[in-house]
Amino acid sequence: MKKVLFVATVVRLHINMFHKPFIKWFHDQGWQVDVAANNDYENKEECVIPYCDHFYCIPFERSPFRKENFEAFFQLKKLLEKEKYDIIHCHTPMGSVVTRLAAGKVRKNGTKVIYTAHGFHFFNGASLINWLVYYPVERILAHRTDLLITMNQEDYKRSQTFKAKRNAYVNGVGLDLKKFVEAMPEEKQEVRRVFGLQNEDIFAISVAQLIKRKNDIVLIQAVAKLNNPHFHLFICGDGVQETELKTKALELGVENQIHFLGFRKDVYKISSAADLFLFASLQEGLPVAIMEAMACGLPIVASKVRGNSDLIDQGKGGYLVNPMDVDGFVKAIHKITDNKEKLEKMKKYNLKKIQKYSIDAVMDQMVELYREMM
Repeated sequence: MKKVLFVATVVRLHINMFHKPFIKWFHDQGWQVDVAANNDYENKEECVIPYCDHFYCIPFERSPFRKENFEAFFQLKKLLEKEKYDIIHCHTPMGSVVTRLAAGKVRKNGTKVIYTAHGFHFFNGASLINWLVYYPVERILAHRTDLLITMNQEDYKRSQTFKAKRNAYVNGVGLDLKKFVEAMPEEKQEVRRVFGLQNEDIFAISVAQLIKRKNDIVLIQAVAKLNNPHFHLFICGDGVQETELKTKALELGVENQIHFLGFRKDVYKISSAADLFLFASLQEGLPVAIMEAMACGLPIVASKVRGNSDLIDQGKGGYLVNPMDVDGFVKAIHKITDNKEKLEKMKKYNLKKIQKYSIDAVMDQMVELYREMM
């Protein structure tokens, strides 16, 4: 029986979030499908991976300086040399680094190693330390990669200078568009009612972890500068910056307009009732949050960074603004909310463009690449 191993740093926030359709595809082809990752479920018993034959808990850590990654290397090397997989598909920076180092011997014996870069840590505007640490590592490990997959144009162009056996571009991880059914007017009104919104209120949503990289503070500053008591921003997500962001909203006098919803499993339902989507992240690969907003037909105001720029066509599906430009966000918001006709055009544009990022479209791309490796 042919065997494939999927590797990522964690299960809950990566394997089960992005890779279940591809695991199922291999399973349906009659392959043995195994997964190696760290069990990041708070209740370890909840770690269930559909269509996975064997799960190996490997102590990967996100930081390259954690000693646990050395233990992960030895555990994974032993596993690879024992199981002799036909294909190894690795993801996440540390998961992929450790895997490609550990797979040196088995690759010489015919195992194919695929690496999907969800967003290189070195990018236009990244810190010098990121370039010094991650760039040389990726250049070197490309020699140990049979297929290097990237999912935004900046990363793809840069990957052309690496020496992987094969480079490919794929439209993200694939979005299940079937769950994004346009809400009926009464359903939208019900969501607005639950959130205490009046007919004249403008309903904006953002989906992001409350961490510095997501730059939510700029959105709070933009809401304050709008000086419109009818503008409400609902932020879905949790994180270490929550107290700081709530304090900033209070300082700026918009604590009644910024609503922190915490982690939500019904984001698409909320988004379907919103008027627009805001996203100020400093760094992205290809953000699922924006793709889901597009699938809900929302116009987007987002930071002009890698990934966001692949998804949003300026003036057509929304507006791209420099991430720290508060005034730029304010102006872009006005352009959308002051023009109902523009809003409808952007909605139609995004609903059409998102089709190529659907799970069906991405699956077609991935199956073609998998078959090449087979």
